[in-house]
Amino acid sequence: MVQVSQKAIALEEFLKLPETKPASEYINGQAIQKPMPQGKHSKLQGKLVTAINQAVEEPKIGLAFPELRCTFGGRSIVPDISVFAWNRIPVDATGDIANVFPIYPDWTIEILSPEQSPTKVTGNILHCLKQGCQMGWLIDPSDRSILIFPPKQQPELMQESEDILPIPHFITNLHLTVGDLFSWLKL
Repeated sequence: MVQVSQKAIALEEFLKLPETKPASEYINGQAIQKPMPQGKHSKLQGKLVTAINQAVEEPKIGLAFPELRCTFGGRSIVPDISVFAWNRIPVDATGDIANVFPIYPDWTIEILSPEQSPTKVTGNILHCLKQGCQMGWLIDPSDRSILIFPPKQQPELMQESEDILPIPHFITNLHLTVGDLFSWLKL
């Protein structure tokens, strides 16, 4: 069940709170706990992170992260998958990948869970796009559809097996169809 704090808190106060499992997000002054991922969600998330990283990590094009906290534009959210262009990945003083990501992802991907509000999840995708994110996906395993959110354009519903899924422009070597993605749910 999603938990919402009863009183408004400041973002700085939220960021000092201990992490919860599943993660809580800071949206409009409220701490909202995400629902626990279930089987279909977890399978799609794991396969998609792997597929993206196989295409982008070695050539240093980008990197996909599961459940990474991103704090920007007055929100602190934890997209199911956050993809960053290589040159935007925060690093610490030693040149290692940073622990804190105070920036928006270049591509945000959400996988709808049965207990999750599509409106809240869509709101997070739209927030990312307003900040500069290049693309958002909302994957709905229950009806095997993907809502694509390109910046400054109407969303597009992809649900035919042969539909080729659009990806951000900085990734040129990843090709997936709706059928490819949902085939990962089969054992």
